Amino acid sequence: MPKRTTDMGQLDNQIAIVTGAGRGIGHAIALKFAGEGADVVCISRTAENAEKTANEARALGRRAWAHALDVADSVAITAASEKIIEQTARVDILVNNAGITRDGLMMRMSEEDWDLVLDTNLKGAFLLTKAFTRLFVKQRSGRIINVSSISGLIGNAGQANYAASKAALIGFTKSVARELASRGITANALAPGFIETDMTAGLSPELREVMLKNIPMRSFGQPEDIANAALFLASPAARYVTGQVLTVDGGMVM
Repeated sequence: MPKRTTDMGQLDNQIAIVTGAGRGIGHAIALKFAGEGADVVCISRTAENAEKTANEARALGRRAWAHALDVADSVAITAASEKIIEQTARVDILVNNAGITRDGLMMRMSEEDWDLVLDTNLKGAFLLTKAFTRLFVKQRSGRIINVSSISGLIGNAGQANYAASKAALIGFTKSVARELASRGITANALAPGFIETDMTAGLSPELREVMLKNIPMRSFGQPEDIANAALFLASPAARYVTGQVLTVDGGMVM
């Protein structure tokens, strides 16, 4: 569990927005940031999950706000961003973590499954980033962290839609980094490998064994591993890091 914020934290008194905060990697990042002194805006598709994470952040002594939001809904994003700025007055960190999978071989993949994954994983990051960029520019500061995947680096059979969305997210990150660097704003991506979350829980024992053989460290990662990497990119230590992809995968992609 993250530490309580009685001690000085790396993110003291900053405001962080985390999408997909209701579970898995997003949940771990939100609580890691709260444990390091940040107030957290917890965005999830369901109000119940968003509020649960927000309550856990409050238990660490931080302010937290819960928003139920479909990140691919531009109208909802506009309304929510206005509400968030009204609630917080400023935003220091934006973590675009919300993501879904609809796996299947490409030749059998429906257009609906393609669009749904691209809309959530890529368009959602675009909409959230655009919504808060003007505020970042006005502040002349901000950290944007996009959660990509090793699938976006090397592809993965049965995940043409997911891999495409995550590869495009890397290109998006680098472009945003170039656009905003002169304003003191950084944009970086994380590329998790196989992490123990709901997304990997459904893997068969046989498939897990195959995956483990491709990981030099011979183990799946934990959400906390990604949260620690996100903390680095959000912290003062990463002041001069932008446009980069930090791979956290136990050595799977070298």
